[in-house]
Amino acid sequence: MANDKIPTIVVVDDSATSISLYQFSIEPLSVNFIGFKSPAEAFPYLQEHTPDLLFLDIIMPGMDGLTFLRRLRTLAHQKNTSVIMVTSKDYAQDRYIAKQLGALDFVIKPLRFKEIRELVCKHAAVTSVDQTVPAPNESAENK
Repeated sequence: MANDKIPTIVVVDDSATSISLYQFSIEPLSVNFIGFKSPAEAFPYLQEHTPDLLFLDIIMPGMDGLTFLRRLRTLAHQKNTSVIMVTSKDYAQDRYIAKQLGALDFVIKPLRFKEIRELVCKHAAVTSVDQTVPAPNESAENK
């Protein structure tokens, strides 16, 4: 029955717009979605739960995403959590640190719906939805 579990996707990003983009992008998939606007907001949840996939913004006020990931990795149940680092600045040093901390991927903003869906399907063992079925709000009447 373990295979019947719906994957949980967590996003930590200080931009409410970005969180909405993730949520809308993966809406057609069979996943649980949780968005947090800061590491401080996300940490209590992540102390108790291990998501199937974590999207983590690097540039955030207060604690940045790399520092937060370093802190998460000190928790036994978060040592192998699948993490994708997201940033608007492509710095080699950030890529290096992300890799050292075990991040699966490093993607540059702005992300697109299709890119987010593909990452979720690839890293969270989610079966992709049929692309011919319109997503909510994309029906023929709205075009």
